[in-house]
Amino acid sequence: MSAPEHKIPQSVLVVIHAPNLDVLLIERAKQPGFWQSVTGSKDTLDEDWALTAIREVAEETGIAVGSPDVPHGALQDWALENIYEIYPVWRHRYAPGVTHNTERVFGLTVPRDTPITLAPREHTQHVWLPWQAAADRCFSPSNAEAILQLPQRLGQRQART
Repeated sequence: MSAPEHKIPQSVLVVIHAPNLDVLLIERAKQPGFWQSVTGSKDTLDEDWALTAIREVAEETGIAVGSPDVPHGALQDWALENIYEIYPVWRHRYAPGVTHNTERVFGLTVPRDTPITLAPREHTQHVWLPWQAAADRCFSPSNAEAILQLPQRLGQRQART
């Protein structure tokens, strides 16, 4: 299957964190100083949100969801969607007239010592930070807000198990 001509304006945001709420951030290669969680667009309109999240996590960090250290249950769909205006610098990737993106938010709990292998064309470095410091470092408001929700989200998950 060939890649779509334009990016699909539906993406995932995956907040990767350790059980102690340290958060993994990655720095964009083409925008030094732009720190973020894993993000990425669907490859096809009918691609499942969770499959998009799993694919993007693997592509951007080398973390394999579904492995013994990171079982499928470690990925949680927060059932939260953000709609935001696409930054003008990135609009050329989308079909003419597309100005907004829908972003589905996930959380992924991994061991703090999980090896990280970045995609060098996309990201230059990574860092683990306490959740508040990670939120402060994010350039994206929706990413920062998702990280700030982490303690509550993790608390809800622990209450269900």
